[in-house]
Amino acid sequence: MATTIFSEMSALAVQYDAINLGQGFPDTPGPREVVDAAVAAMHRGLNQYPPAIGVPALREAICAHQKRFYGLELDPASQVVVCAGASEALSSALVALVGPGDEVIALEPFYDLYQATSVLVGASLVPVRISAPDYRLDPELLRAAVTERTKVILLNSPHNPTGAVLSRAELEAVAAVAIEHDLIVITDEVYEHLLFDDEVHIPISTLPGMAERTIAVSSAGKTFSVTGWKIGWATGPAELVEKVLGVKQWFSFASGTPLQHAVAVGLELPEERFALMGRELQAKRDLLTDGLRDLGMEVYHSKASYFVTADIAPLGETDSLEFCRSLPARVGVAAVPNQVFHASPVGVETQVRFACCKRDEVLSDALLRLRKL
Repeated sequence: MATTIFSEMSALAVQYDAINLGQGFPDTPGPREVVDAAVAAMHRGLNQYPPAIGVPALREAICAHQKRFYGLELDPASQVVVCAGASEALSSALVALVGPGDEVIALEPFYDLYQATSVLVGASLVPVRISAPDYRLDPELLRAAVTERTKVILLNSPHNPTGAVLSRAELEAVAAVAIEHDLIVITDEVYEHLLFDDEVHIPISTLPGMAERTIAVSSAGKTFSVTGWKIGWATGPAELVEKVLGVKQWFSFASGTPLQHAVAVGLELPEERFALMGRELQAKRDLLTDGLRDLGMEVYHSKASYFVTADIAPLGETDSLEFCRSLPARVGVAAVPNQVFHASPVGVETQVRFACCKRDEVLSDALLRLRKL
């Protein structure tokens, strides 16, 4: 079985002692309160299997979070399920809600798990491309992608790898299509708190007629810089959450009891702490963006997420995949080619994703190394 592009680039980073700006993981320990809460939970003996649906404290904290930030009212007993990361939540939702011959519409570029899981269940992924430099959604392209076999719209905003954030108007266009064709929407919102330039994340489940047809997925990993903890969740109407739980229980059953208790503490942090996370990452986005532009790359404006997309064509490069495969050996930096997030590389042959979620000195060192190109 082929490895993911993230595993491939991370392996090259290790082999050549390169700075890894490919895979999206921070190099800081995360909020002290959250880490301390995990240690305290371990010492309290909270180390055994949790309920498959998740520990009550975390389910209650997730529901409180959704109410505090978005005004969504959820029942912690039936409308939230805790998973082994957002990846398991997304996979469980797709397996539960999609079958052979069905079609799943997703914004392109898309996280590779979307297509892999769709294929696993015998469904097809139908891409709707959003393109540089603005990465705006064309509602007519979305509408044209719907067929009688369409079952789900998989919506990622804030978006990986582009850093796009869907506007209210774009979300309303998606909602109109979903309601007209009676489609389920699965949302990937893991970067919901990592917003730049006063951008606002609007969950599509807050729009009229959408709460009853939306499974929303998020995760503690990105928000709290603890990607290795793999604590994510899915929320939505009870009947859909029950279906997700019905699949998830056969994947992992449950995971990370002390980590679940720690994430519950994290979700209760003051709103200013969440805003600070975005501001701190924005400064790193600016550092990396300015540095890549100084090197001669065309850099597209990222509004959110861990990532910045750059075009290497001005450097005389023609293939981002070959560029990224050779980069660790050439200069000691790893990155990911954007073409792997597309069904077809046409039009994105020279786009590269760089992670900005590193310490400033690491980003500066990476930019210094890239000057060797």
